[in-house]
Amino acid sequence: MDPTKPLRGIRVLELCGYISGPYATSILAALGAEVVKVEPPKGGDAFRRNADISSFYFVQYNAGKKSIAVDLKRPEGVALVRKLAPQFDVVIENNRPGKMASLGLGPDEIRRLNPSAVYMSVSGFGDGGPWRDRAAYDSIGQSMGGIYSIMNDPDDARLSGTCIGDLTTALMACMGILAGLVGRSLDAKKEGLEIRTSILEAMSAITIDAVTQYSESGVTPTRESRHPQGNNFCLKTADGEAITIHLSSSEKFWTSFTQAMRRPDLASDARFARYRDRMTHYFELQPIVMAEFLKETRAEWERRLIEHDVPFAPVMTVAALMTDPQTQWLDMMEPTTGGNPLVRPPWRFSGVRPDRNFAAPHLGEHTREIAASVLSQLEIDQLVASGVIAQFGGGEARAKTEMSLVGE
Repeated sequence: MDPTKPLRGIRVLELCGYISGPYATSILAALGAEVVKVEPPKGGDAFRRNADISSFYFVQYNAGKKSIAVDLKRPEGVALVRKLAPQFDVVIENNRPGKMASLGLGPDEIRRLNPSAVYMSVSGFGDGGPWRDRAAYDSIGQSMGGIYSIMNDPDDARLSGTCIGDLTTALMACMGILAGLVGRSLDAKKEGLEIRTSILEAMSAITIDAVTQYSESGVTPTRESRHPQGNNFCLKTADGEAITIHLSSSEKFWTSFTQAMRRPDLASDARFARYRDRMTHYFELQPIVMAEFLKETRAEWERRLIEHDVPFAPVMTVAALMTDPQTQWLDMMEPTTGGNPLVRPPWRFSGVRPDRNFAAPHLGEHTREIAASVLSQLEIDQLVASGVIAQFGGGEARAKTEMSLVGE
């Protein structure tokens, strides 16, 4: 057994678009599950962006899956998915609450057809409450979940630089699915269960520290609220680069830091002598440290900080992170053609990271293959002819696309 594919044999039916659902199932696929993605025949997942598998975003979140193009606005399309449902261990959807149920594909119906199914619903704000029916995207989740407040200065709310909300929701959905599969395996009747999460709930997984801060202090956390507690700094150096320092409560690291800065006077300064003192006088210490770091290059500071065993890291760009020796040692990126490296799952099993050496599916590439498990060829032909299902792509189209990517 391949230790990096512990989900081999698990089948997942995905009724999702964009990121929160597809990223969750892409992790499951990398761990060995067979994921079948249901897409509308016209355009498919919105992240294909009218570029099929030339869309970097689509490939990142959907490589390794199979695609079946089904029109769920047609009763015949819904009927096909209902016939397929008993073959799958997991069904996941990320639509507005009630949409799947209105189609006859909600958790009650799917689990009636397949009592062992683990059904995961991902929504914006949950399936009740005053926000139930509101549209939700990543930035909406970050805003409502507190991220834009915590990550910025008071009265200076700004957008963040990446889709924290969708990605965190995907991870929470993935964890819920895995917990559901474990629970089913331990149940004497092997019954599945329904699991729900939302982008607002998922945000709590990364705002939990800020909630604790607020509970302890009564002060609403903002960008610099935790800096005194962490005794951390983000510092520019003489060559325009930057370094992050985190000292926390260890007196050892504070002493080492003063030695690296060649400022022993700071260690004996009553304002900074102990951790609690540095918390109280953090904003007096901060400009002193900032001035010191502007005197030397990042390379020189890295040499000194390593010599004195001070916890630090260079401020890395994404471009630098992707080629960093530590990233490469950890095999975090899956090299692919076309300049679109896939990010591997963040675990190693028996010392090996799961690979993602997968192609992304053309829209509807596997429609006939999947439909053939429950329909005759005549029935499939009739559904294709009526536009209920569609078969696109295939070997010839894939070869053409891959050749164009290599040539870019």
